[in-house]
Amino acid sequence: MEKSYLYFMTNKNNTVLYIGVTTNLIKRVYEHKTKKYKSAFTSKYNCDKLVYFEEFTDINQAITREKQLKAGSRNRKEVLINRDNPSWSDLSDGWLFYFG
Repeated sequence: MEKSYLYFMTNKNNTVLYIGVTTNLIKRVYEHKTKKYKSAFTSKYNCDKLVYFEEFTDINQAITREKQLKAGSRNRKEVLINRDNPSWSDLSDGWLFYFG
């Protein structure tokens, strides 16, 4: 079964959090960074930094987790980020983005 991902994007000041689900994390992060969808939330709020992700074996699990986290508080999301990425570094730094 195809892997799927739940992920958090933020802006340079870490003031905005976006939660998404995808089956191709590298490509999706690239789309956020290049603002492929100009009117999208992440483009409007400059969310181009990947700070957290979880991997799943089933897209339905990822979607369920997304709904669970979106229903929770920002503090709950920050706890996850701080546990795995306390410096809020861009986890996609060093990834090779090529979609030719």
